[in-house]
Amino acid sequence: MIEPFGDEYFMRKALVEAEAAFREGEIPVGAVVVAGGKIIARAHNLTERLNDVTAHAEMQAITAAANMLGGKYLNDCVLYVTVEPCVMCAGALGWSQIGRIVFGAPDEKRGFYKFAPQALHPKTEIQGGILEKECAALMKDFFASKR
Repeated sequence: MIEPFGDEYFMRKALVEAEAAFREGEIPVGAVVVAGGKIIARAHNLTERLNDVTAHAEMQAITAAANMLGGKYLNDCVLYVTVEPCVMCAGALGWSQIGRIVFGAPDEKRGFYKFAPQALHPKTEIQGGILEKECAALMKDFFASKR
């Protein structure tokens, strides 16, 4: 059973965003930002649509959340993202001082843990592996469909 408004609940909302990206031909990464138990931002990859390599789900979510809150710091927020953030996104999340990051599947090729484990703000909490199988399966299905 999914705990109402727990990590699985919000990760499922991020998966909905990732599925939207998949349908649009984008790499299926989805993200939501939560503050006070409510989703304040939803995003998915838009790199193809916008022809912008920086238009990752996390970057879109950071911008939307900051606009919603009226400030650049997200220290009282949680980011739920279906795949471990890359170095670029981890850097932006570090600058935002996000309070917590919860990700689904690890990214052994481009994830920040491998290349820049110190990129996040020192107070940011991180947890991986929430709905890992579902998040990883969506990525595998996407890349299999491209071959």
